[in-house]
Amino acid sequence: MNIPNRITLSRIFLIPIFILLLTLPINWGIWTMGTETLPIVDFVAALLFIIAAGTDWIDGYYARKYNLVTNLGKFLDPMADKLLVSAAYILLIEMGMVPAWIVIIIISREFAITGLRLVAAGEGLVLAAGNMGKWKTTFQLVSIATLLLHNFPFAYISFPFDIVTLYIALILTVLSGVDYFIKNWHVMKGSK
Repeated sequence: MNIPNRITLSRIFLIPIFILLLTLPINWGIWTMGTETLPIVDFVAALLFIIAAGTDWIDGYYARKYNLVTNLGKFLDPMADKLLVSAAYILLIEMGMVPAWIVIIIISREFAITGLRLVAAGEGLVLAAGNMGKWKTTFQLVSIATLLLHNFPFAYISFPFDIVTLYIALILTVLSGVDYFIKNWHVMKGSK
């Protein structure tokens, strides 16, 4: 197994630790920042999430730079992204920070795209992610990180950056999903 795939696997292995941090009754105290508060466990979970999300850039960069792109990596990388994002958004529902309907739309889009990719794989095709999909992922990751950080540092200026990025992520999720299906509809029409 090459280094980029090991990096991707490390992202997958960080997910259960991230989940445990946010679900176990851990109380490491609270940071008070003026009128705003941030549980330290949420801060640690946000850091772990940012590290895990950062491995997505590192494995992709390393795989392209050293020509180490493999079929295993093409499978593992998007799966790791979907697992990390889905776990984080579901936990944010439980924490009362994200409406469930938004997460349902986001996760449904991921299932639909994965289904289309499976049909394409059955036809011997590999469907690459487009630029809009990459922006979607970026805004999802930023929204999750800022939600976990309780909108720090934007809470100081009373700007709901976390909510703004969440809704941008939602819009990009829908638009990129529609765009992906339109561009790749020939796969569905040509499948047996």
